[in-house]
Amino acid sequence: MQVDRSCVVSSAWCTWLLLLFSTLSTTVNGVGGTHQSIPPSVVKLWASAFGGEMKSISAKYSGSQLLQKKYKEFERAVRVEEIDGLRLVKRLAENMEEMFHKKAQAMKVRRLVEAAEEAHLQHREDPNLQYEYFNAVLINEVDEEGNSVELGGEFILQPNDHFNNLSVNLSLSVVQVPTNMYNKDSAIVNGVYWSEALNKVFVDNFERDPSLIWQYFGSAKGFFRQYPGIKWKPDEHGVIAFDCRNRKWYIQAATSPKDVVILVDVSGSMKGLRLTIARQTVSSILDTLGDDDFFNIIAYNEELHYVEPCLNGTLVQADITNKDHFREHLDKLFAQGIGMLDIALTEAFNLLSDFNETGRGSECSQAIMLVTDGAVDTYDAIFAKYNWPERKVRIFPYLIGRESAFADNLKWMACANKGYFTQISTLADVQENVMEYLHVLSRPKVIDLEHDTVWTEAYIDSTLPQAQKLEDGQGPVLMTTVAMPVFSTKNETRNRGILLGVVGTDVPVSELLKTIPKYKLGIHGYAFAITNNGYILTHPDLRPLYGDGKKRRKPNYSSVDLSEVEWEDKDDTLRNAMVNRKTGTFSMEVKKSVDKGRRVLVLHNDYYYTDIKGTPFSHSHFIAGLHDLEHPDVALADEWTYCNTDEHPEHRYLSQIEAIKLYLSGHEPHLKCDKELVQEVLFDAVVTAPLEAYWTSLVLNKSENSDKGVEIAYLGTRTGLSRINLFVVPDELTNQDFLTAEDKEGVFNADHFPLWYKRAAEQVPGTFVYSLPFNIGSENKSVVLASTAIQLLDERKSPIAAAVGIQMKLEFFQKKFWTASRQCAALDGKCSISCDDENINCYLIDNNGFVLVAEDYTLTGKFFGEAEGAVMSKLLQMGSFKRVTLYDYQALCWVYSESSDSGHTLLDVRAEYFLYHFTSIHAKLGLHLLVFLVEFNLYSWWYSDLTTKAQRIGRSMQVPCDTEYPAFVSERTIKENTGNIDCDGCIKSFVIQQIPSSNLFMVVVDNKCDCSMFEPITMDPIEIMYILHWPKNSERLKMQKDRRRPDTCHPFHPEENSMECGGAASLNPSLVATLLCVLVALFPR
Repeated sequence: MQVDRSCVVSSAWCTWLLLLFSTLSTTVNGVGGTHQSIPPSVVKLWASAFGGEMKSISAKYSGSQLLQKKYKEFERAVRVEEIDGLRLVKRLAENMEEMFHKKAQAMKVRRLVEAAEEAHLQHREDPNLQYEYFNAVLINEVDEEGNSVELGGEFILQPNDHFNNLSVNLSLSVVQVPTNMYNKDSAIVNGVYWSEALNKVFVDNFERDPSLIWQYFGSAKGFFRQYPGIKWKPDEHGVIAFDCRNRKWYIQAATSPKDVVILVDVSGSMKGLRLTIARQTVSSILDTLGDDDFFNIIAYNEELHYVEPCLNGTLVQADITNKDHFREHLDKLFAQGIGMLDIALTEAFNLLSDFNETGRGSECSQAIMLVTDGAVDTYDAIFAKYNWPERKVRIFPYLIGRESAFADNLKWMACANKGYFTQISTLADVQENVMEYLHVLSRPKVIDLEHDTVWTEAYIDSTLPQAQKLEDGQGPVLMTTVAMPVFSTKNETRNRGILLGVVGTDVPVSELLKTIPKYKLGIHGYAFAITNNGYILTHPDLRPLYGDGKKRRKPNYSSVDLSEVEWEDKDDTLRNAMVNRKTGTFSMEVKKSVDKGRRVLVLHNDYYYTDIKGTPFSHSHFIAGLHDLEHPDVALADEWTYCNTDEHPEHRYLSQIEAIKLYLSGHEPHLKCDKELVQEVLFDAVVTAPLEAYWTSLVLNKSENSDKGVEIAYLGTRTGLSRINLFVVPDELTNQDFLTAEDKEGVFNADHFPLWYKRAAEQVPGTFVYSLPFNIGSENKSVVLASTAIQLLDERKSPIAAAVGIQMKLEFFQKKFWTASRQCAALDGKCSISCDDENINCYLIDNNGFVLVAEDYTLTGKFFGEAEGAVMSKLLQMGSFKRVTLYDYQALCWVYSESSDSGHTLLDVRAEYFLYHFTSIHAKLGLHLLVFLVEFNLYSWWYSDLTTKAQRIGRSMQVPCDTEYPAFVSERTIKENTGNIDCDGCIKSFVIQQIPSSNLFMVVVDNKCDCSMFEPITMDPIEIMYILHWPKNSERLKMQKDRRRPDTCHPFHPEENSMECGGAASLNPSLVATLLCVLVALFPR
């Protein structure tokens, strides 16, 4: 299965603030049905009896009436102000700008950049330099005799809580060198030597801003200097494949956006290993393209073959979906015929010119990548016609294979068109040689001395296994990187435009949320940010992880478009306004799924948006009570920022409550707190304090709760303050995860209020919302939650100040229901009907159709339509319930593969590799044979995972897809209804009755008829198969949403020296030497 989607990522952020006000759509329907065998009056009596008792229990143990009374007592001291959404969003954008500016200061004021450039300026290259540095892989390693290995040495590492107890060194950085590079190469040793000057700046930056995490310098030579120092460990194959020059932050900072046409020679001479190397070369080129780039791939022999025929004559955005789509087509290439390069070059020039005129591309750098095993001509006539004298299109030829007969022609093309020529003889050469073109594209920026600051899209760090342990409460940390290029400033090399590397620092996206005062956004409000490409930087509905423990990254998690979560905006009005950095408002009705997609809230959202200046992003949106914070039942939202405890190291260990107390004491002038929020949380502490004594009195009067059915009372306020009271000892709690860190939807966090709070706020004031978890088992070990909202003022439209509730045993709750269902109005006590009767089934369902009580306990927690499909269909038909269709554009679907279409297995490549080398080495067995063996093993070592992945046989895997699924919601205005269903001549009747003061309904169904001909109604998601909706798949591939180009562009410079345009590539002696060292370990494999 392949589902194609257009996505986008960016280097600009759009954050916006959202204030939501909920309105449920209503439709009034009359009561229908005749020939009822179930008396509606009896059902109404049962519902009234059960509802009355449950409200009494819920109100008593939650203290809701007391709390409402206490807020009313303070009514005169409260002033309600309507928030000006535009003013608020602008203020929040300013807060974010300040935060981003602060994070970028390490680069913005050129602290790291200037230190690096000055150190390089003072350094003189020494080809014989010997320098022992701390190698990230070798530190603290010893040999068999217990001595430190070369480049190892003793490196002090200590656990640090700021880095989630990873063992780090806060005084020094470490250096990582890719496995395929010699770590004592002269160029690397010299670069490591002069870049030692960055250590002081790293340390100073961290002291100035203790909230920083990783800082680093990625060298153009390939090494990576990281602070704080940490030990790197290879993967299970003994490899660290990380190369900083392949990372988006490096490529984005080093180059400008580009339009690229890749020409691949598929003539007969490219058969075998050469075509395999060509495929890998093209794939590596795709790795270097980002979301601000555009590309296409054309294979050529006597004819032109667009790799994706649907995209003939255009370029597409280089997002992850499109790049993966093209990679699949690369495997279908086969070699035959004669290569007609003149036709291919002409097509490439015309394609770049025509696409540039559309205004949809990068409108910056342009390049043609030529992957071939030779060229019989220089084709100067073509270049003279299409590219000279401006030479705006750079040519980058990659000569595949060891033969160099045509090298001069290809090198001439590169030199004559400001490009770069490389020869790729083996698979081991691919990555290093492909990246050469990036440094050529960086020349204009270097000569201009434009230190552009770039911000990446959100991503999860996978630099090294240890970094993945850097997690927050939600799992691996989602972060963005701010980066800036480092140039050679030596006068003698100025026109060569030498890029030294890129410096950067990571910023957790959670830092953004700390600038958002959640209490000002309202219960359903949230803030989010998007990039210049419309991709989400942060949004509460972004789900980047999946799998057990939510630790596996989705393939396209960093390129989720705003339209895929705010999907009701069919015309992309909001998205496009944000992408184009506008300021304004927008309103629409939205359907928000909650409770893991099982429930839906229909809301009317008001959006306020503006841009964040200096970034590629856009943004949308009292001391008298101090002693009341001392009580042990009081807690504050852990992820809310009442006080900034990150700014000074001495505050980092304070909890938010401790920080507030210190702030109010006046003894810590450097501690910054949100004065308004602190005052409001103290107000809530004062108003809610009487609940502690009230709950305590209930605990002391044990006869009030003799059967221990009610276990917990809880409270939450709009300021994030919460109180909890236990009516049983902790070990006796049925659900011990409730209101703990394990219960992510049940507690306040950075981007949402608790689910029980939000659902209570959507009900009519004075009613309780009853719900239960969905992890119901076969035993009575679950609970029911009952919560209600507390209004700030005694008015219909008063703001919600708090919500209170209780947790009770499900068994206790169900007993109350069955007891109520046995009541009747008969004077003699003999009821005409009872839920104990065999010919009727009684259910208690909630406003989303989930079963809380049924005679068959296994139905508890399931959707009512699964048990009574015929009745649910009738309820939908009558309007008692309505179906709401929801969409998930971040879903994963299972696909099953019986075989692979990959053109080459690992065995094929080994055989071809051996035959190819054998003919060239039979006369020179010495060093060449050794190099062949090492290359052979390196290939099988590095690429076996890719090949194995392509060779899955009869295995299943998850791939990104789009799905739609239903949710159901009751119609508030319909309190009761009756109906009849014709089941092949047998009339099945039912009665539905709302439970007073609740979100519940009693449904009584007679079971005398076999209605199995009606299918159950389920909530299972269905994959959206776009082939049905898009007869021309090409239209979907070509579809491109609005985007905004980066603010800077450096395509060429008149002073650029284009004579440095490449040479042949081969294994240098130093690399051979290091490969000799690992040969013994690799060869047995």
